[in-house]
Amino acid sequence: MKRLICILLFVAFLLPVAGGEKLLTKKYKKQTERVLRSHILEEATWALTQMPLTVTAQSSLRSAGTKHDFFSEGDYWWPDPKNPPGPYIQRDGMTNPENFVAHRLAMIRFSKIIGALASAYKITGDEKYVKHALVHLKAWFVDAETLMSPHLLYAQAIQGRFTGRGIGIIDTIHLIEVAQGLMVMEKSKAMDKVSLRGIKKWFSDYLTWLTTHQYGKDEMNAENNHGTCWVMQVASFAKLTQNQELLNLCRDRYKTVLLPNQMAVDGSFPREIRRTKPYGYSLFNLDAMTMVCLILSDKQNDLWSFQLADGRSIKKGLDFLYPFVADKSKWPFAKDVMYWENWPVAHPFLVFGAARYKNEDWFETWETLEHNPQVEEVIRNLPVRNPLIWFN
Repeated sequence: MKRLICILLFVAFLLPVAGGEKLLTKKYKKQTERVLRSHILEEATWALTQMPLTVTAQSSLRSAGTKHDFFSEGDYWWPDPKNPPGPYIQRDGMTNPENFVAHRLAMIRFSKIIGALASAYKITGDEKYVKHALVHLKAWFVDAETLMSPHLLYAQAIQGRFTGRGIGIIDTIHLIEVAQGLMVMEKSKAMDKVSLRGIKKWFSDYLTWLTTHQYGKDEMNAENNHGTCWVMQVASFAKLTQNQELLNLCRDRYKTVLLPNQMAVDGSFPREIRRTKPYGYSLFNLDAMTMVCLILSDKQNDLWSFQLADGRSIKKGLDFLYPFVADKSKWPFAKDVMYWENWPVAHPFLVFGAARYKNEDWFETWETLEHNPQVEEVIRNLPVRNPLIWFN
């Protein structure tokens, strides 16, 4: 009998840590659903009325690619007043509203639709949400007339300088909720298995490009939030496609590159603080690093509890930044040159940090913040807007 009890206790110990989501307590899953339920159902009702809009719907004469190729222009690049027809010049932190971002906005819309439908399916089990999600998923990844090419050769181009750049890879952070939403829905009876294979094939091809093309390598080695977001994306897509080699690579980069090179001993991110938007970029990087821990944690690799010899850890980052989320007036560094008044919002690091470390203050703060931001700059730097789909 004692042996049986020991076995049962051992199994019970293992079960909660089978994956990153299972490290989050059920209590906070229920509380998150309570907070978001009406909003989820409202968004899903809207999503059910929407038809697909992919990169083929709009194009720019400044793009060097085809109608299937994602194109965007660097946000902080402007015409040179001294030479208007010449190469653009940089004004860091200052967004040029004339640059082409229609493809990014279409991708954000797509992410919003899939996130809403997957969230509604998760809480209701209604197959209609899966059926409509498939319409959008097939348009983006399967249908020959409307699909997006599985690369980012032409992202964040600069007029007169570059037709695309490695840092443009950050534009596809909004696909991580598409990938997660698909994982929520893939066991549904309404899921088309042939389409599912095609969608996963697209993500597999994109992973190959992200890890072999020089743009992908450049972004992987970026020393700020871009490097974090490369790991976050590769981890998300590798989880969807069950690519264990890349999952292990991402775990190793978190432990040996991201945490050691980006976080200071006090939990801050010095490379973000030096930017012209230190507050917004600090929030953004902590969101991304938190998602890395969530996506990559399993029973062998609990990144939530991993720490360096000097104590640096994801919790140290949460502990550092939280007081300035609870009361922004205490922020000891420079104010952001733009959008200072629009942060903070309902950041994923708050809700997932609360669920992992059982911190009611963090959850209550998350509950009071804006869950449906409308400012474009905020939305583009908030890839996780549907937290419920990340809970098991």
